[in-house]
Amino acid sequence: MTQLPRSLDLAVSGVRVYVGEAMEKGLRDCCRSIRIGKILIRRDAETRQPKIYYSKFPPQIEKRHILLLYPILDTGATAVTAIRVLKDHGVKENKIFLLTLFATPQGVHRVLTEHASIKVLTSEVHRLCPTYFGQKYFGSD
Repeated sequence: MTQLPRSLDLAVSGVRVYVGEAMEKGLRDCCRSIRIGKILIRRDAETRQPKIYYSKFPPQIEKRHILLLYPILDTGATAVTAIRVLKDHGVKENKIFLLTLFATPQGVHRVLTEHASIKVLTSEVHRLCPTYFGQKYFGSD
């Protein structure tokens, strides 16, 4: 079991991926001064592969434990891309906690196959994910 450091505000940061801002409020409610980074990843219209459009992180991101906020883990492609971005910025795999509300078995399998040291925390694993989450949260149905 990995134990998080006592000085949470200095050693832990949140990083949200696209609709992860839905989870950001809850994180801020319990850790008011936590620093939050952002990664915007969308699927390329032609290739259907995840493409990074934007990323911004707190200073010294490589020294922190990361709570990667991604509400719906479906295929795992976007989460794997976000993890690669964090690793490219010096974050070690064993310091990344992927927090998700819903996950599919294939999404969890892909993340753990490609990044075995990641910890995945989810409320539910089911073969069908509610992929409309972003539309419902942002009122864009």
